[in-house]
Amino acid sequence: MTRQLSLALLLAILVCGCAGPTQLAEKSQRKLAGGDMWRAWQLATRALDREPMNPSARAAAANAAGVIADDWQRRVHALAPLDSMRAAEQVLEFAQFRANAATYTTVEVPLTWAADERALRMAGASSHYRDAVQARAAHRPKAAFDHFHECERFVTHYRDAAQNADRCYEQALSRIAVLPFSSGGDASFGREVSDRWRDALAKEMTPPQARFTRILGADAVTSRMSVAQLGRLSRDEAVRLGRKSGADRVVWGSLGNVRSETQLQFFRDRVARRIVQKDDAGHEIVQWVEVPIEVVARVRNVDVDVDYEVIATRDGTSLAHERGPRSSRARVVWTSFAPEGDLAAYALVSETVRSQNPGRAKDVETRWKAVCGESTSLQQVLAARRDTRGDVGYDRGTLGRFVTGAAFVFMQELPPAQDLALAALSNGWQPLERELTRIDGMDDVDLGVALGDD
Repeated sequence: MTRQLSLALLLAILVCGCAGPTQLAEKSQRKLAGGDMWRAWQLATRALDREPMNPSARAAAANAAGVIADDWQRRVHALAPLDSMRAAEQVLEFAQFRANAATYTTVEVPLTWAADERALRMAGASSHYRDAVQARAAHRPKAAFDHFHECERFVTHYRDAAQNADRCYEQALSRIAVLPFSSGGDASFGREVSDRWRDALAKEMTPPQARFTRILGADAVTSRMSVAQLGRLSRDEAVRLGRKSGADRVVWGSLGNVRSETQLQFFRDRVARRIVQKDDAGHEIVQWVEVPIEVVARVRNVDVDVDYEVIATRDGTSLAHERGPRSSRARVVWTSFAPEGDLAAYALVSETVRSQNPGRAKDVETRWKAVCGESTSLQQVLAARRDTRGDVGYDRGTLGRFVTGAAFVFMQELPPAQDLALAALSNGWQPLERELTRIDGMDDVDLGVALGDD
Protein backbone atom coordinates (compact mmCIF):
# COMPACT_ATOMS: atom_id res chain seq x y z
CA MET A 1 0.00 0.00 0.00
CA THR A 2 2.85 2.34 0.88
CA ARG A 3 4.59 1.52 -2.41
CA GLN A 4 1.40 2.26 -4.37
CA LEU A 5 0.98 5.59 -2.54
CA SER A 6 4.56 6.57 -3.36
CA LEU A 7 4.05 5.77 -7.04
CA ALA A 8 0.85 7.79 -7.08
CA LEU A 9 2.58 10.79 -5.53
CA LEU A 10 5.43 10.52 -8.02
CA LEU A 11 2.97 10.36 -10.91
CA ALA A 12 1.14 13.43 -9.56
CA ILE A 13 4.41 15.36 -9.36
CA LEU A 14 5.28 14.42 -12.94
CA VAL A 15 1.84 15.44 -14.17
CA CYS A 16 2.04 18.81 -12.37
CA GLY A 17 5.50 19.38 -13.78
CA CYS A 18 4.27 18.86 -17.33
CA ALA A 19 1.04 20.76 -16.79
CA GLY A 20 2.74 23.92 -15.57
CA PRO A 21 4.17 25.10 -18.92
CA THR A 22 1.09 23.85 -20.74
CA GLN A 23 -1.22 25.79 -18.46
CA LEU A 24 0.91 28.90 -18.98
CA ALA A 25 0.66 28.38 -22.74
CA GLU A 26 -3.12 28.07 -22.54
CA LYS A 27 -3.31 31.23 -20.45
CA SER A 28 -1.09 32.96 -23.03
CA GLN A 29 -3.51 32.05 -25.82
CA ARG A 30 -6.45 33.40 -23.81
CA LYS A 31 -4.62 36.69 -23.16
CA LEU A 32 -3.79 36.97 -26.86
CA ALA A 33 -7.42 36.39 -27.80
CA GLY A 34 -8.35 39.15 -25.36
CA GLY A 35 -6.00 41.63 -27.04
CA ASP A 36 -3.18 41.60 -24.44
CA MET A 37 -0.34 40.58 -26.75
CA TRP A 38 2.54 41.55 -24.43
CA ARG A 39 1.12 39.61 -21.47
CA ALA A 40 0.59 36.70 -23.83
CA TRP A 41 4.24 36.91 -24.87
CA GLN A 42 5.42 36.98 -21.24
CA LEU A 43 3.40 33.90 -20.33
CA ALA A 44 4.57 31.99 -23.40
CA THR A 45 8.24 32.74 -22.76
CA ARG A 46 7.86 31.78 -19.09
CA ALA A 47 6.46 28.45 -20.23
CA LEU A 48 9.39 27.93 -22.61
CA ASP A 49 11.88 28.85 -19.89
CA ARG A 50 10.47 25.95 -17.87
CA GLU A 51 10.17 23.51 -20.76
CA PRO A 52 11.85 24.67 -24.01
CA MET A 53 10.38 21.90 -26.18
CA ASN A 54 6.80 22.12 -24.95
CA PRO A 55 4.72 22.24 -28.17
CA SER A 56 1.87 24.27 -26.66
CA ALA A 57 4.31 26.87 -25.35
CA ARG A 58 6.14 27.04 -28.68
CA ALA A 59 2.87 27.61 -30.51
CA ALA A 60 1.79 30.27 -28.00
CA ALA A 61 5.11 32.09 -28.38
CA ALA A 62 4.90 32.01 -32.18
CA ASN A 63 1.35 33.34 -32.14
CA ALA A 64 2.12 36.16 -29.70
CA ALA A 65 5.29 37.13 -31.57
CA GLY A 66 3.38 37.22 -34.85
CA VAL A 67 0.73 39.58 -33.48
CA ILE A 68 3.39 41.82 -31.92
CA ALA A 69 5.34 41.92 -35.19
CA ASP A 70 2.27 42.82 -37.24
CA ASP A 71 1.31 45.57 -34.79
CA TRP A 72 4.86 46.97 -34.75
CA GLN A 73 5.04 47.13 -38.54
CA ARG A 74 1.66 48.88 -38.75
CA ARG A 75 2.80 51.52 -36.27
CA VAL A 76 6.08 52.08 -38.12
CA HIS A 77 4.32 52.48 -41.47
CA ALA A 78 1.81 54.92 -39.95
CA LEU A 79 4.55 56.96 -38.29
CA ALA A 80 7.02 57.10 -41.19
CA PRO A 81 5.28 59.84 -43.26
CA LEU A 82 4.83 62.00 -40.14
CA ASP A 83 8.15 61.59 -38.31
CA SER A 84 10.81 59.51 -40.02
CA MET A 85 13.21 59.79 -37.06
CA ARG A 86 10.71 58.34 -34.60
CA ALA A 87 9.86 55.67 -37.13
CA ALA A 88 13.56 54.83 -37.47
CA GLU A 89 13.86 54.53 -33.68
CA GLN A 90 10.92 52.13 -33.71
CA VAL A 91 12.66 50.11 -36.41
CA LEU A 92 15.68 49.70 -34.11
CA GLU A 93 13.48 48.66 -31.19
CA PHE A 94 11.65 46.15 -33.39
CA ALA A 95 14.96 44.71 -34.56
CA GLN A 96 16.06 44.33 -30.95
CA PHE A 97 12.80 42.57 -30.08
CA ARG A 98 13.29 40.08 -32.93
CA ALA A 99 16.87 39.43 -31.83
CA ASN A 100 15.81 38.79 -28.23
CA ALA A 101 12.85 36.66 -29.30
CA ALA A 102 15.08 34.35 -31.37
CA THR A 103 15.74 32.35 -28.19
CA TYR A 104 12.08 31.28 -28.19
CA THR A 105 10.76 31.53 -31.73
CA THR A 106 11.34 32.92 -35.20
CA VAL A 107 9.54 36.22 -35.73
CA GLU A 108 8.24 36.19 -39.28
CA VAL A 109 8.20 39.42 -41.32
CA PRO A 110 7.11 39.93 -44.95
CA LEU A 111 9.74 40.02 -47.68
CA THR A 112 9.08 43.73 -48.19
CA TRP A 113 10.04 44.57 -44.60
CA ALA A 114 13.79 44.39 -45.21
CA ALA A 115 13.59 47.22 -47.75
CA ASP A 116 11.31 49.28 -45.50
CA GLU A 117 13.64 48.82 -42.55
CA ARG A 118 16.72 49.74 -44.56
CA ALA A 119 15.05 52.88 -45.94
CA LEU A 120 14.13 54.10 -42.47
CA ARG A 121 17.55 53.22 -41.06
CA MET A 122 19.15 55.22 -43.87
CA ALA A 123 16.80 58.12 -43.15
CA GLY A 124 17.79 58.10 -39.47
CA ALA A 125 21.50 57.93 -40.24
CA SER A 126 21.18 60.66 -42.88
CA SER A 127 19.36 62.97 -40.46
CA HIS A 128 22.04 62.57 -37.79
CA TYR A 129 24.77 63.06 -40.41
CA ARG A 130 23.24 66.39 -41.47
CA ASP A 131 22.98 67.49 -37.84
CA ALA A 132 26.59 66.47 -37.26
CA VAL A 133 27.85 68.50 -40.21
CA GLN A 134 25.89 71.54 -39.02
CA ALA A 135 27.19 71.17 -35.46
CA ARG A 136 30.78 70.88 -36.68
CA ALA A 137 30.38 74.02 -38.80
CA ALA A 138 28.99 75.82 -35.73
CA HIS A 139 32.11 74.93 -33.69
CA ARG A 140 30.29 72.35 -31.60
CA PRO A 141 32.53 69.27 -31.82
CA LYS A 142 30.84 67.53 -28.88
CA ALA A 143 27.42 67.77 -30.47
CA ALA A 144 28.94 66.77 -33.82
CA PHE A 145 30.56 63.70 -32.26
CA ASP A 146 27.25 62.58 -30.77
CA HIS A 147 25.45 62.89 -34.10
CA PHE A 148 28.20 61.16 -36.10
CA HIS A 149 28.23 58.42 -33.49
CA GLU A 150 24.45 58.03 -33.75
CA CYS A 151 24.76 57.40 -37.50
CA GLU A 152 26.49 54.11 -36.73
CA ARG A 153 23.59 53.06 -34.51
CA PHE A 154 21.24 53.17 -37.49
CA VAL A 155 23.58 52.01 -40.26
CA THR A 156 26.94 50.41 -39.60
CA HIS A 157 29.78 52.02 -41.59
CA TYR A 158 27.52 54.81 -42.77
CA ARG A 159 29.59 56.96 -45.14
CA ASP A 160 32.56 58.44 -43.22
CA ALA A 161 30.63 58.92 -39.97
CA ALA A 162 33.02 56.81 -37.88
CA GLN A 163 36.11 58.67 -39.09
CA ASN A 164 34.44 62.04 -38.56
CA ALA A 165 33.34 60.97 -35.08
CA ASP A 166 36.96 60.17 -34.18
CA ARG A 167 38.15 63.56 -35.44
CA CYS A 168 35.40 65.43 -33.62
CA TYR A 169 36.13 63.53 -30.44
CA GLU A 170 39.72 64.73 -30.44
CA GLN A 171 38.52 68.30 -30.96
CA ALA A 172 35.90 67.90 -28.23
CA LEU A 173 38.28 66.74 -25.50
CA SER A 174 38.79 69.24 -22.69
CA ARG A 175 42.20 68.83 -21.10
CA ILE A 176 42.21 70.29 -17.62
CA ALA A 177 45.24 71.33 -15.59
CA VAL A 178 44.84 71.65 -11.82
CA LEU A 179 47.39 74.30 -10.84
CA PRO A 180 48.99 74.60 -7.39
CA PHE A 181 46.83 76.68 -5.08
CA SER A 182 48.24 79.83 -3.53
CA SER A 183 48.37 79.38 0.23
CA GLY A 184 49.95 82.36 1.94
CA GLY A 185 53.39 81.73 3.37
CA ASP A 186 53.43 77.93 2.92
CA ALA A 187 53.59 77.09 -0.78
CA SER A 188 53.91 73.36 -0.10
CA PHE A 189 50.47 73.30 1.54
CA GLY A 190 48.75 74.64 -1.57
CA ARG A 191 50.66 72.17 -3.77
CA GLU A 192 49.68 69.25 -1.55
CA VAL A 193 46.00 70.19 -1.69
CA SER A 194 46.03 70.63 -5.48
CA ASP A 195 47.86 67.30 -5.86
CA ARG A 196 45.15 65.54 -3.87
CA TRP A 197 42.40 67.21 -5.87
CA ARG A 198 44.10 66.36 -9.15
CA ASP A 199 44.54 62.70 -8.22
CA ALA A 200 40.94 62.39 -7.04
CA LEU A 201 39.54 64.07 -10.16
CA ALA A 202 41.69 61.92 -12.46
CA LYS A 203 40.34 58.81 -10.74
CA GLU A 204 36.69 59.84 -10.71
CA MET A 205 36.31 61.73 -14.00
CA THR A 206 36.41 58.84 -16.43
CA PRO A 207 33.88 57.60 -19.00
CA PRO A 208 30.97 57.23 -18.92
CA GLN A 209 30.59 59.90 -16.23
CA ALA A 210 32.94 62.31 -18.00
CA ARG A 211 33.14 61.60 -21.72
CA PHE A 212 35.12 64.62 -22.86
CA THR A 213 37.16 65.64 -19.79
CA ARG A 214 40.76 64.59 -19.20
CA ILE A 215 42.78 65.63 -16.16
CA LEU A 216 46.42 66.36 -16.99
CA GLY A 217 49.14 64.98 -14.75
CA ALA A 218 51.22 67.19 -12.47
CA ASP A 219 54.33 67.04 -14.66
CA ALA A 220 52.51 68.61 -17.60
CA VAL A 221 52.21 71.83 -15.60
CA THR A 222 54.74 72.05 -12.78
CA SER A 223 57.69 71.35 -15.07
CA ARG A 224 56.95 74.68 -16.77
CA MET A 225 56.59 76.68 -13.55
CA SER A 226 59.23 78.79 -11.85
CA VAL A 227 59.86 78.52 -8.11
CA ALA A 228 58.06 81.83 -7.58
CA GLN A 229 55.04 80.62 -9.57
CA LEU A 230 54.83 77.46 -7.46
CA GLY A 231 54.11 79.73 -4.49
CA ARG A 232 51.77 82.23 -6.08
CA LEU A 233 50.31 82.40 -9.56
CA SER A 234 48.30 85.26 -11.01
CA ARG A 235 45.19 84.56 -13.06
CA ASP A 236 46.84 85.73 -16.30
CA GLU A 237 49.89 83.60 -15.58
CA ALA A 238 47.62 80.61 -14.94
CA VAL A 239 45.93 81.04 -18.32
CA ARG A 240 49.24 81.41 -20.17
CA LEU A 241 50.76 78.46 -18.36
CA GLY A 242 47.76 76.28 -19.10
CA ARG A 243 47.91 77.20 -22.77
CA LYS A 244 51.62 76.30 -22.95
CA SER A 245 50.91 73.01 -21.20
CA GLY A 246 48.29 72.00 -23.77
CA ALA A 247 45.40 72.51 -21.35
CA ASP A 248 42.05 73.76 -22.59
CA ARG A 249 40.99 74.69 -19.07
CA VAL A 250 42.80 75.37 -15.82
CA VAL A 251 41.68 75.14 -12.22
CA TRP A 252 43.24 78.13 -10.47
CA GLY A 253 42.67 79.07 -6.87
CA SER A 254 43.86 80.00 -3.43
CA LEU A 255 43.52 78.88 0.18
CA GLY A 256 42.76 81.27 3.01
CA ASN A 257 44.24 81.37 6.48
CA VAL A 258 43.65 78.35 8.70
CA ARG A 259 41.33 79.12 11.62
CA SER A 260 41.60 76.78 14.58
CA GLU A 261 39.78 76.34 17.88
CA THR A 262 40.86 73.78 20.49
CA GLN A 263 38.89 72.48 23.47
CA LEU A 264 39.93 70.29 26.39
CA GLN A 265 37.21 68.13 27.96
CA PHE A 266 37.24 65.68 30.88
CA PHE A 267 35.08 62.81 31.95
CA ARG A 268 35.79 62.16 35.63
CA ASP A 269 33.57 59.66 37.37
CA ARG A 270 33.28 56.09 38.59
CA VAL A 271 32.36 53.33 36.15
CA ALA A 272 30.99 49.93 37.09
CA ARG A 273 32.68 46.56 36.72
CA ARG A 274 30.60 43.39 36.90
CA ILE A 275 32.29 40.66 38.93
CA VAL A 276 30.78 37.18 39.01
CA GLN A 277 31.75 34.75 41.78
CA LYS A 278 30.40 31.42 42.98
CA ASP A 279 29.44 30.50 46.49
CA ASP A 280 30.13 27.17 48.18
CA ALA A 281 27.05 25.67 46.57
CA GLY A 282 28.17 26.71 43.08
CA HIS A 283 25.63 29.48 42.66
CA GLU A 284 26.73 32.63 40.83
CA ILE A 285 26.91 35.83 42.83
CA VAL A 286 26.97 39.08 40.80
CA GLN A 287 28.64 42.07 42.34
CA TRP A 288 29.10 45.53 40.82
CA VAL A 289 32.27 47.33 41.82
CA GLU A 290 32.72 51.02 41.08
CA VAL A 291 36.18 52.08 39.87
CA PRO A 292 37.37 55.67 39.25
CA ILE A 293 38.27 56.69 35.71
CA GLU A 294 39.40 59.85 33.98
CA VAL A 295 39.08 60.26 30.22
CA VAL A 296 40.57 63.28 28.49
CA ALA A 297 39.24 64.45 25.13
CA ARG A 298 40.94 67.05 23.02
CA VAL A 299 38.83 68.53 20.24
CA ARG A 300 40.09 70.79 17.49
CA ASN A 301 37.85 72.51 14.95
CA VAL A 302 39.52 73.87 11.84
CA ASP A 303 38.10 76.07 9.07
CA VAL A 304 39.84 77.18 5.90
CA ASP A 305 38.42 79.10 2.94
CA VAL A 306 38.99 77.88 -0.59
CA ASP A 307 38.49 79.98 -3.71
CA TYR A 308 38.84 78.36 -7.12
CA GLU A 309 37.90 79.10 -10.70
CA VAL A 310 37.75 77.00 -13.85
CA ILE A 311 39.12 79.13 -16.70
CA ALA A 312 39.17 78.54 -20.46
CA THR A 313 42.73 79.05 -21.68
CA ARG A 314 41.59 80.19 -25.11
CA ASP A 315 40.34 83.57 -23.94
CA GLY A 316 40.24 83.53 -20.13
CA THR A 317 36.48 82.98 -19.85
CA SER A 318 35.37 81.88 -16.39
CA LEU A 319 33.49 78.59 -16.70
CA ALA A 320 32.88 77.90 -13.00
CA HIS A 321 33.71 79.61 -9.73
CA GLU A 322 33.25 78.73 -6.08
CA ARG A 323 34.29 80.32 -2.84
CA GLY A 324 33.47 78.87 0.54
CA PRO A 325 34.77 77.30 3.73
CA ARG A 326 35.89 73.75 4.32
CA SER A 327 35.75 72.43 7.87
CA SER A 328 37.25 69.57 9.81
CA ARG A 329 36.96 68.33 13.37
CA ALA A 330 39.36 66.06 15.22
CA ARG A 331 38.65 64.37 18.52
CA VAL A 332 41.38 62.44 20.31
CA VAL A 333 40.60 60.52 23.47
CA TRP A 334 43.03 59.32 26.11
CA THR A 335 42.88 57.59 29.46
CA SER A 336 45.54 56.16 31.74
CA PHE A 337 43.02 53.76 33.29
CA ALA A 338 44.14 50.15 32.79
CA PRO A 339 41.18 47.77 32.59
CA GLU A 340 41.37 44.26 34.03
CA GLY A 341 39.75 41.11 32.78
CA ASP A 342 36.83 41.00 30.38
CA LEU A 343 36.09 44.41 28.87
CA ALA A 344 32.44 43.45 28.41
CA ALA A 345 32.13 43.46 32.20
CA TYR A 346 32.56 47.24 32.28
CA ALA A 347 29.65 49.66 32.01
CA LEU A 348 29.15 53.35 32.58
CA VAL A 349 26.61 52.49 35.28
CA SER A 350 25.59 49.21 36.87
CA GLU A 351 22.27 47.51 36.19
CA THR A 352 21.32 48.29 39.78
CA VAL A 353 21.92 52.03 39.36
CA ARG A 354 20.13 52.02 36.01
CA SER A 355 16.99 50.54 37.55
CA GLN A 356 17.06 52.36 40.90
CA ASN A 357 18.43 55.74 39.82
CA PRO A 358 17.69 56.34 36.11
CA GLY A 359 18.44 60.05 36.49
CA ARG A 360 21.99 59.25 37.57
CA ALA A 361 22.39 56.85 34.62
CA LYS A 362 21.18 59.46 32.13
CA ASP A 363 23.53 62.10 33.59
CA VAL A 364 26.59 59.83 33.29
CA GLU A 365 25.76 58.80 29.72
CA THR A 366 25.12 62.40 28.66
CA ARG A 367 28.45 63.59 30.05
CA TRP A 368 30.25 60.64 28.45
CA LYS A 369 28.84 61.42 25.00
CA ALA A 370 29.66 65.11 25.38
CA VAL A 371 33.31 64.25 26.03
CA CYS A 372 33.94 61.11 23.98
CA GLY A 373 31.42 61.46 21.15
CA GLU A 374 27.91 60.23 20.42
CA SER A 375 28.96 56.87 18.98
CA THR A 376 31.96 56.11 21.18
CA SER A 377 31.42 53.41 23.80
CA LEU A 378 33.28 52.74 27.03
CA GLN A 379 34.37 49.36 25.65
CA GLN A 380 35.92 51.02 22.58
CA VAL A 381 38.00 53.35 24.74
CA LEU A 382 39.08 50.55 27.07
CA ALA A 383 39.96 48.28 24.14
CA ALA A 384 42.06 51.05 22.58
CA ARG A 385 43.81 51.59 25.92
CA ARG A 386 44.60 47.89 26.24
CA ASP A 387 45.98 47.74 22.70
CA THR A 388 48.18 50.80 23.26
CA ARG A 389 51.66 50.55 24.69
CA GLY A 390 52.98 53.65 26.39
CA ASP A 391 52.24 57.21 25.39
CA VAL A 392 50.95 57.80 21.88
CA GLY A 393 51.79 61.03 20.10
CA TYR A 394 50.49 62.25 16.77
CA ASP A 395 51.65 60.41 13.68
CA ARG A 396 50.76 61.93 10.29
CA GLY A 397 49.96 58.46 9.07
CA THR A 398 46.77 58.61 11.13
CA LEU A 399 45.52 61.67 9.24
CA GLY A 400 43.49 59.44 6.95
CA ARG A 401 41.30 58.45 9.90
CA PHE A 402 40.36 62.07 10.43
CA VAL A 403 39.74 62.51 6.69
CA THR A 404 37.27 59.62 6.72
CA GLY A 405 35.52 60.99 9.82
CA ALA A 406 36.54 58.44 12.46
CA ALA A 407 34.40 58.78 15.59
CA PHE A 408 37.48 59.06 17.76
CA VAL A 409 41.20 58.37 17.65
CA PHE A 410 42.99 57.11 20.74
CA MET A 411 46.07 59.25 21.26
CA GLN A 412 47.31 62.01 23.51
CA GLU A 413 48.06 64.69 20.94
CA LEU A 414 45.89 66.45 18.41
CA PRO A 415 47.00 66.80 14.79
CA PRO A 416 48.42 70.24 13.95
CA ALA A 417 45.88 72.74 12.64
CA GLN A 418 47.42 72.67 9.17
CA ASP A 419 47.11 68.90 8.94
CA LEU A 420 43.46 69.17 9.92
CA ALA A 421 43.01 71.86 7.29
CA LEU A 422 44.43 69.35 4.80
CA ALA A 423 41.90 66.81 6.05
CA ALA A 424 39.13 69.38 5.57
CA LEU A 425 40.28 70.10 2.03
CA SER A 426 41.01 66.51 1.00
CA ASN A 427 37.39 65.94 -0.04
CA GLY A 428 36.87 69.55 -1.09
CA TRP A 429 37.26 68.61 -4.75
CA GLN A 430 33.75 67.13 -4.95
CA PRO A 431 31.92 70.42 -5.74
CA LEU A 432 34.52 71.00 -8.46
CA GLU A 433 33.86 67.55 -9.85
CA ARG A 434 30.15 68.31 -10.05
CA GLU A 435 30.86 71.51 -11.98
CA LEU A 436 33.26 69.79 -14.37
CA THR A 437 30.73 67.02 -14.93
CA ARG A 438 28.00 69.58 -15.60
CA ILE A 439 29.99 71.28 -18.36
CA ASP A 440 31.57 68.09 -19.69
CA GLY A 441 29.04 67.71 -22.49
CA MET A 442 28.81 71.43 -23.31
CA ASP A 443 30.75 72.89 -26.21
CA ASP A 444 32.93 75.93 -25.60
CA VAL A 445 30.79 78.12 -27.83
CA ASP A 446 27.79 77.36 -25.60
CA LEU A 447 29.84 78.28 -22.54
CA GLY A 448 30.65 81.70 -23.93
CA VAL A 449 34.24 80.94 -24.95
CA ALA A 450 35.40 82.99 -27.93
CA LEU A 451 35.82 81.16 -31.22
CA GLY A 452 39.38 80.46 -32.29
CA ASP A 453 40.96 80.47 -35.69
CA ASP A 454 40.47 76.75 -36.10
